[in-house]
Amino acid sequence: MCKTRVKQYVQVLFLAALLVTGSAATVFAETPSESENYQLTESQFNGGSAYESCSEQYCARVSIGDTTDGGAAPSSSAGFATISPDSEPLLEVIVDAGASTLGVLDTETTGTKTMTVRIRNYLSGGYTLQIMGDAPVYDGHRLKTFSQPTISIPGTEQFGINVAKNTAPAIGEEPVQVPSSDISFGKATEKYSIPDSFKYTSGDVVARSNTESGRTDYTVSMIVNISNATPAGNYMGDFSAVVVPVY
Repeated sequence: MCKTRVKQYVQVLFLAALLVTGSAATVFAETPSESENYQLTESQFNGGSAYESCSEQYCARVSIGDTTDGGAAPSSSAGFATISPDSEPLLEVIVDAGASTLGVLDTETTGTKTMTVRIRNYLSGGYTLQIMGDAPVYDGHRLKTFSQPTISIPGTEQFGINVAKNTAPAIGEEPVQVPSSDISFGKATEKYSIPDSFKYTSGDVVARSNTESGRTDYTVSMIVNISNATPAGNYMGDFSAVVVPVY
């Protein structure tokens, strides 16, 4: 059987965004990645970057963790501060870039990308985590998304995400409670927590905590499949991880 190979160059940029009582912070950087056959620009989140914002009632911090080129990111070097009984209400977010196989895609394999969003909140009623942005597009053609969880099928045009540990393809993790489920309570929402099933609607809440919570680490996994009918080209998409406190 002859293998069909169509050159779709995929560029994906993840932004870390935190909404706090009407103010917002956005932190990102870009690093190009090249080979003999293609060039891909992806977001690289560099260690040590941070943004802190305070209002009369609320303080928030966004930190960007370390990454390695071409592989999974190590544990973030940006730590979570100790909370004392007289602390102000606090929402902390760290975003780590993960592994990626995006590049030149073909109809027999699934392109993947992950990122990890680490969230902790204190003295609030919880938070929501949304992923916002349009599916990758080229020359007016946007990759197909699904409003209901759907399995990954190479050779069928698909774009989707989930927050689960998957086997087909083998990416992602269940939300991790740090240090334990006794004090950390964040969960993926129902339709984004199904292993091996992916969907995407911009602005969907993909995870939440319904109370103040210790740190929860969410791995957001993305898949891209193409078909023979998918136009070849450099597909680009921008996505934001938006964390909003709940009162």
